[in-house]
Amino acid sequence: MRKKVNLCKKSSPMHLENLSLINFKNYPEAELGFSTKINCFVGPNGVGKTNLLDAIHYLSMCKSMINTVDSQNVREEEGFFVVQGNFRKEATQHTIYCGFKKGKKKQFKRNDKEYTKLSEHIGLFPTVVVSPLDSNLIVDGSEERRKFIDSVISQYNRTYLDALIRYNKALSQRNKLLKDIATLHQYDESVLEVWDEQLAHYGTIVYKEREAFVEQLIPIFNYYYKHISLEREEVGLTYKTDLHETPLLQLLKERVAKDRAVQYTSVGVHKDDLVLSLKDRPIKKLGSQGQQKSYLVALKLAQFDFLKKVSGLSPLLLLDDVFDKFDRDRVKQIMRLVADNHFGQIFITDTHPDRLEVILQDLPIESRLFAIDLSANVGLRKTYNQQNEKE
Repeated sequence: MRKKVNLCKKSSPMHLENLSLINFKNYPEAELGFSTKINCFVGPNGVGKTNLLDAIHYLSMCKSMINTVDSQNVREEEGFFVVQGNFRKEATQHTIYCGFKKGKKKQFKRNDKEYTKLSEHIGLFPTVVVSPLDSNLIVDGSEERRKFIDSVISQYNRTYLDALIRYNKALSQRNKLLKDIATLHQYDESVLEVWDEQLAHYGTIVYKEREAFVEQLIPIFNYYYKHISLEREEVGLTYKTDLHETPLLQLLKERVAKDRAVQYTSVGVHKDDLVLSLKDRPIKKLGSQGQQKSYLVALKLAQFDFLKKVSGLSPLLLLDDVFDKFDRDRVKQIMRLVADNHFGQIFITDTHPDRLEVILQDLPIESRLFAIDLSANVGLRKTYNQQNEKE
């Protein structure tokens, strides 16, 4: 029986006070101060709205949510970038610095102290992103869905992150060994067993955490889908893995002959999948564009709730162009939902400033609207206080 999820659990306050950029993507320089609740970046396509969200993502996750190669995030014709911001958790301020210079290792610091491992930072300032890239969860292969699961669990469980890193290293070594066996025609069973045992140990840790995560995510996901979607169809999430039935060490031994033939490891948690369904059929095949988008928003809001529950913090919520192809009523519905006190600080990008202004005026919550032009200048267009009056 699934545990009932408490959506009203209290959490500690956390927010990003400000953001400073130098040579980051299309921004030569920028300084922004934020509302503790809703912050909207508006402007035409291509002006750099998403780049601001990506900078926030850097401060939380130590990397871009779009370009995983740091050098690709340096402004054209420049040799470095700097992203810096001040987080406040309860009464404590934390200054986070990320600096990258071409040809050198990325620097990441908290309160002027550099991390020896970036994994030590993951989870301190949890963040959830909802963006058009989420469609990859539906249309792409299982790797994208595994990345989604891993990114969530890694934000609150360092044991899981360590096990996942060690599993992938052991997997790489086992695959190399399988290729060497085929090339050199030399097979030593005892050497292969060393990697089998490591894969089984770390893979079992990964499997158990993924299973528990999906089990707890399902009721939260269903809750949000019912609130976001105007439809009443059934949706589902299913964790698909060979480990449900058979221990990994046994599976590895059973597949030795096949693995030697194909020269790679054909079974393990690197083959897991998250099945996304609508009316018991894959949403990729059955779902309309609107249904798929509602599904993804509900999934990400469920991710938010889960992180809030396990971390005791309200994650930052980054909504990148999520209102595209939603009608005005649906946009209002989503905005009212995330404006509830259950959610913390929110960052939104949109190409329709007038639409957002109308909605923000009706919400009894503090918000700021930033206008961005083609030269990557950011100006504070309006601030609304809790009485909906322009300051």
